[in-house]
Amino acid sequence: MAYNLAQKLIASHLVAGKMTAGEEIAIRIDQTLTQDATGTMAWLEFEAMGLPRVRTELSVSYVDHNMLQTDFRNADDHRYLQSAAAKYGAYFSRPGNGICHQVHLERFAVPGKTLLGSDSHTPTAGGLGMLAIGAGGLDVAVAMGGGAFYFAMPRIVGVKLIGRLQPWVSAKDIIIELQRRLTVKGGVGKIIEYYGPGVAGLTVPQRATICNMGAELGATTSVFPSDERTRAYLEAQGRGAAWLPLSADPDATYDEYVEIDLDALEPMISLPSSPDNAAPVREVEGTPVGQVCVGSCTNSSYEDLMTVAAILRGRTVHPSVSFTVTPGSKQVYNMIAANGALADLIAAGARILESACGPCIGMGQAPATGTASVRSFNRNFKGRSGTPDDAVYLASPTTCAATALHGVITDPRRLGDPIVIEPPARYLINDNMILPPAENPEDVEIIRGPYIKPVPQARPLPDTLHGRVLLRVGDNITTDHIMPAGAQVLPLRSDIPAIAEYVFWRVDPDFVRRAKEWGGGFVVGGANYGQGSSREHAALAPMYLGLQAVIAKSFARIHHANLVNVAILPLTLVDEADYAGLEQGDELEMREVHAALRAGRPITVHNLTKGTSFQVRYELTPRQVEILLAGGLLNYIRAGGQ
Repeated sequence: MAYNLAQKLIASHLVAGKMTAGEEIAIRIDQTLTQDATGTMAWLEFEAMGLPRVRTELSVSYVDHNMLQTDFRNADDHRYLQSAAAKYGAYFSRPGNGICHQVHLERFAVPGKTLLGSDSHTPTAGGLGMLAIGAGGLDVAVAMGGGAFYFAMPRIVGVKLIGRLQPWVSAKDIIIELQRRLTVKGGVGKIIEYYGPGVAGLTVPQRATICNMGAELGATTSVFPSDERTRAYLEAQGRGAAWLPLSADPDATYDEYVEIDLDALEPMISLPSSPDNAAPVREVEGTPVGQVCVGSCTNSSYEDLMTVAAILRGRTVHPSVSFTVTPGSKQVYNMIAANGALADLIAAGARILESACGPCIGMGQAPATGTASVRSFNRNFKGRSGTPDDAVYLASPTTCAATALHGVITDPRRLGDPIVIEPPARYLINDNMILPPAENPEDVEIIRGPYIKPVPQARPLPDTLHGRVLLRVGDNITTDHIMPAGAQVLPLRSDIPAIAEYVFWRVDPDFVRRAKEWGGGFVVGGANYGQGSSREHAALAPMYLGLQAVIAKSFARIHHANLVNVAILPLTLVDEADYAGLEQGDELEMREVHAALRAGRPITVHNLTKGTSFQVRYELTPRQVEILLAGGLLNYIRAGGQ
C-alpha cells in the first residue's frame, strides 16, 4: 500500500488503533518539549505520577516565556524547572539560550522521530521531517513517563507547491496564503503535508516557518519531507548523522488537495485580528504604523535576521516607528553579533530584545493606543499584545523591514534589487547553555518557591450535571480569551488558585465572581471554541472554579483534549440553532450522564429557566469516557489506565 509521509511517520510509531480517519490511535513518543509557561505544571504532573525518571529517548525543558523577572515568581519557576530536569533525566535549556522551537530545530530535531510538546507551535520541527505535535501539559507528562499519545487519526491534506518564490516573497507569504484559503478552522482534525517541486527551493528554516503557523489552521501538525536540503541543514548544525531521507511514496494519495503556485504568490499580510484575515500587502499599503516587531518562534532564524539587517544597513527606522528585533536563539544572536549584522540593526535604530518569546505572548512591547503594529509573529488575536484595542498585522520579516523604514505598511518589492541570504555552510555551535541531566539524580534536591503549588485534583464527573450558564461567547474563542497571557498573569502559571482569578478576565471581568457565587456551572460557546495556545491552564483554572461542561458548536483539538483531561465535559449542539436560545444565567440540568456516555447516545439538556430542552452530542472515545468518569487523566493513570 502506498503511504504519504504523514502515514509513514504514524505507522512507524503506532501502538494502538487503525489509521482510519477519525478513529482513535496511539503513537509512541520519542521526544518531548516543555517550556516554562506550560512546563512547570507539566513537571508537577509528572511528579504526581511518582516516576523516578523520564522514559523517552530525549526530553528537553526550555525557559523562554516567563522571562520578565519583575518579582521572585518567574525566577522561582526557572529554578524548579532546572532542578526537576536534572533529577528526572531531561536536558535543560537555560534562560537566554533561546525560543524552544528555534533551539529544538537547531540542536535536537531528528527526521522520522515523534515529538510531543506542551506548546501549540511544536509542529515547527515538521520542517525537518518530524511528526511534531502540540498537546496539553498532562499529555506531555504522560509521554515523558513512557505513555503513548492518544488522538484521532487525522485526515491528511496534501499541499502541492509548484514554481519558485519570486524576489521579496517569502515562506511567511506561503502560510498566510494558506490561512486565507483554509481559515483558522480549516485544519482541525487534519495533518498538512507539503510536497511537489516547489519544496526543493525552500530551506529548513523556511519550512519551519510554514509548519509553525500550521497551528493557526487548527491542524494537528504539518510536515515536510526530509531531503537534501534537510541533510545540508543538519550537517551545518554538526548533526549530519541524524539525517534520514523521508518522503511520500510516488503514488501516495491525500484526503484533500491544495495547490499553491509560488511563481504567482505575492507578499501577503494578515489583518487584525485573526491570522486568516489575509490579503496581499499591496491592498493595505500606506496604513500608518507605530510599531514593527521581528522575531518569535515563527521568524527569528539566522536567515530571517540577516535579511532584515541587510535591508536596514545604512538606513534609519522611520521616526514614527518603534522597531524591535528578537534573535530566536543564542546561536542566532552569536552569529549576527560576530558578522556585524547586529551592529547594522542597532545602527538603524532597532531595539534588540533577549532571545525569548517576548511580545508575541504579551510579555512587553504592548503597542501604543490607537496605533497599528506589524509583526512577523504567528497570532494577532485581539488584546494578545497587551493593548486592549490593538490593531496587529502579521507579515514576513521583509515586509516588516520595509514597513519599519517607511512608517507605513509597505510592499517589500518597492525596496529594489532583491536580497538573497544563503544558508551558512556551518552554524556557530556552542551548547554551553544546555545542561544535561544529573549523573547522580539522587543527590539533586527539587527547589520549590512559595508560589509553586501541587496540581489541583479534578473531580469525577457527576451523573447529574446541574448549574447555570456562567457565560455565553461567540465563534473562535481562543485560549487567550479564556486564560490570558502577559506579564501580569504568566508568573502565576504554577499556582492554579491564583491564576484562576483571571479566567475570562478580558471577556467578562465578573466571570470569576459569578462562578464562585453560583458554585460553578457551564460555558456556552460558538464554533472552534478554544483555538490557539495549548495552555492547559485554560482548562485547569475553569475546573478549579467549578466548570462542569462546555456546550459549543465545535472545539479546537488541543483544548478539547485538555477539557477531558481535567474532567470537564465537552459537548456540541446537535442543532446549532439551540445556541440562540441559551443565555447567561439560564439554569441547566443533564441527567443520567454516565449511562449516556457509556452507551454513546446524545444527552438531553433541560433548560429549567425557560422550560425547554435540547440535545447535545460529543466526540469521545471509550477511553476518554473512562477518563472523564475517573475524574481526569491523572486519576485515570493512577488507577492503572493506559
